[in-house]
Amino acid sequence: MRSIRATLTLWYTVALAATVLAFGVTITILERRSNFEELDRRIAGVADLEAGILASEQQAGGALIEESSDPFVAALRLGALERLDLIPGWVIVVDSAARGVYGSAEVRRFTPAASDVLRRRVFRVVDRHEPFTVDLDRTRFRFVARRVTEAGPAIVAVAVGEPTRDLDIAPRRLLTSMLLVAPLILVFAAGIGYLLSGRALRPVARIIDELEAITDGRSLHRRLPAPLSQVDELGRLASSLNSLLGRLEASFGAMRRFVADASHELKTPLTVMRAGVERALTDPATAPEAMVQLEETLQEVRRMTELVDALLTLARVDEGRMELHRETVDLGDLLGEVHETAQLLGEAAGVAVILEVPSEPVTVDADRGRIRQLAMNLAINAVKYTPAGGQVWLTLTAAPKSASISVRDTGIGIAPGDVGRVFDRFWRADPARSRTGERPGIGLGLSISKWIAEAHGGSIAVTSRPGRGSTFTVTLPLASGSIAAVMES
Repeated sequence: MRSIRATLTLWYTVALAATVLAFGVTITILERRSNFEELDRRIAGVADLEAGILASEQQAGGALIEESSDPFVAALRLGALERLDLIPGWVIVVDSAARGVYGSAEVRRFTPAASDVLRRRVFRVVDRHEPFTVDLDRTRFRFVARRVTEAGPAIVAVAVGEPTRDLDIAPRRLLTSMLLVAPLILVFAAGIGYLLSGRALRPVARIIDELEAITDGRSLHRRLPAPLSQVDELGRLASSLNSLLGRLEASFGAMRRFVADASHELKTPLTVMRAGVERALTDPATAPEAMVQLEETLQEVRRMTELVDALLTLARVDEGRMELHRETVDLGDLLGEVHETAQLLGEAAGVAVILEVPSEPVTVDADRGRIRQLAMNLAINAVKYTPAGGQVWLTLTAAPKSASISVRDTGIGIAPGDVGRVFDRFWRADPARSRTGERPGIGLGLSISKWIAEAHGGSIAVTSRPGRGSTFTVTLPLASGSIAAVMES
């Protein structure tokens, strides 16, 4: 995914490239136009000079044209011819019959076809008083024509021109040079734009980092720093997000207080109900048919008690009031205790529970009760979702700096789409996927297990194959006095 910084740099570079291209084209056009205007002034001055020479020759010596026996051939008289030859360039004189009566040395090198095109063009445009462009012998020329009124009726016009080749080459070279230099300019400008955009977006990056740090309800007290003044867009955004965080904090606080208060208030009546039901179950006077109902009631009370305890635990976790009572815990001994309980559950379900621990002690600095709760949750779930005849392994391994508790089963596994959700609060597997089809748990055990692992600086992960079983692995940092830790040091 492309970042805003990269997008801004790209658009800036594209805009700059378009600007450079437009500037180059504009400069080329203006340069070409200026060159043509200069050329037009120059050849117009020469044309006026040529017309003046012809007029003065007429006044001095009479007729300027010497006719021949061929009615289609005529030429200037010698005097006028000599004066025109003194002026270099492309010069042609046309009479009233559109015949060329004079051509400079350059013009005489044209092919007959080109000469004919030039004569006819001069004859047609002489009264327009505008320069014109014509292609002659694969070369483009610019000409200016002037009518010679003082030279008598025979002489119509004189035209002076120059090739435009150099005028087109110079702007083209300028454009080419600009295009060759443009990539270097664009690379430099893109670098500068990238740095400037990064600096401009630095407040946005700080806002993003701060928002990413607010990952749960316990961090909602944090606020975003106002990156700029409150009148600009980023300042207004930070202010709006802070207001939103304030409202969320208030809502989460109210929700946590409600859950904690409700859980606390429910604990007492549930305890009373449980005690009453258990007392009734032990009373010999209780009717047999009532015993069944009392057993079902006791099961539901226990379930509600478990739910209330879990909710109260999570509420305290969210409020940051859950404390850990750390001590040195031998994980091998702890898993042995868990194995004894899990083995009893496994015998009732027809599931073998196997314990694998190293002979050396593996110790961690942890809350013994919480770690036992974590391991017990995983073991009970493994037995619950393993069919009769299956196996569950409780395995402890030690690495140089960490210990791993692995609970592996040969149960029904977890659907691929549910693996990423197993630690979500109130997520529960499909009841039909359990070993007996019994009612699922409350959906908070794995969430609490995840908190316990992370609160101890560890982690919990799961891998599963449907129909083949699941493996939950808890990783905890070793205590400094553990055998593995000592060997590493």
